Amino acid sequence: MGVFTSTDDPSSTGHEQVVFCQDTQTGLRAIIGIYSTALGPALGGTRFYPYADEESALADVLDLSRGMAYKNALAGLDLGGGKAVIWGDPEQLKSEPLLRAYGRFVESLNGRYYTACDVGTYVADMDVIARETRYVTGRSVEHGGAGDSSVLTAWGVFQGMRAAAEHVWGAPTLNGRRVGVAGLGKVGKHLTRHLLDDHAEVVATDVDPRPREWVRANHPQVELVDDAALVAADIDVYAPCALGGALNDDTVPALRARVVAGAANNQLAHPGIEKLLAERGILYAPDYVVNAGGVIQVADEIEGFNFERAKLRATRIYDTTRQILRLADAEGVPPAVAADRLAERRMAEVGRLRAIHLR
Repeated sequence: MGVFTSTDDPSSTGHEQVVFCQDTQTGLRAIIGIYSTALGPALGGTRFYPYADEESALADVLDLSRGMAYKNALAGLDLGGGKAVIWGDPEQLKSEPLLRAYGRFVESLNGRYYTACDVGTYVADMDVIARETRYVTGRSVEHGGAGDSSVLTAWGVFQGMRAAAEHVWGAPTLNGRRVGVAGLGKVGKHLTRHLLDDHAEVVATDVDPRPREWVRANHPQVELVDDAALVAADIDVYAPCALGGALNDDTVPALRARVVAGAANNQLAHPGIEKLLAERGILYAPDYVVNAGGVIQVADEIEGFNFERAKLRATRIYDTTRQILRLADAEGVPPAVAADRLAERRMAEVGRLRAIHLR
């Protein structure tokens, strides 16, 4: 089956393993990044995206897999961090043979990595991948899975946003606040509903006309604007819910929001952005803390899915976010730094227990 390359010492990235996968007949080109298995098998979704080149795909999977390790640690899961990317346009390249070929590569890692949905992959795709591997979650209800993980991703983001609102304005609600949602995809749609139910005013944007039409049809009270206008809008909360890098040297100086809390992964374009946000008086609820509801949902599936149990765990993102924001204040550091410290502490303290060998 084409090419399988495993790198056990991937430069200085800190990853345990990076795997390059290729199957020429199906057109599969994939990279699996395993950042850490200190807490357990690495769990993270598979992103199917038309990267400009292999270097871009590799950079993304390295960033995303590291983020998953921290996310899973702070979510209280006994799972490490991993991620995978399939390089190509899913609209043109995705097929049953390609997905099953990819599943064979996942199976070959013998449980070191569990995959799930991400940008460009869906529940139906996980069902196909699962025909070749045991190590897949985020499957359909018909196949004993949890279904769409965006449901609890959005719920967790909403809980983190409530905690941030309480920290800034003294009450855990978005009632009367103006929230800008950037991205009306799988998560953004659910988040919009939660915000409207909480009596927030929502302004939104999306480059795809299809979700914009969905909003017009289902929530005509939502104001639709373009990306640049949303960033500079008179809003209280900015919620990036599309691809990463939304907080950068151009967008942060233009932001008028007091709070940033959204579903997108890797929102900080580069180190130092978190300090720029703090200097401008903008409270940043770390993305990998507030968007952990989805991974909580698919992780619950591994032990036999129970929606109410998973939702309860995702609701606790409110408490975790509060803890991080208070720790940041106490230690005089940005929330992203406080979150990193908590995650690293758990990975070190719990991960070291693996050195205690059991008979």
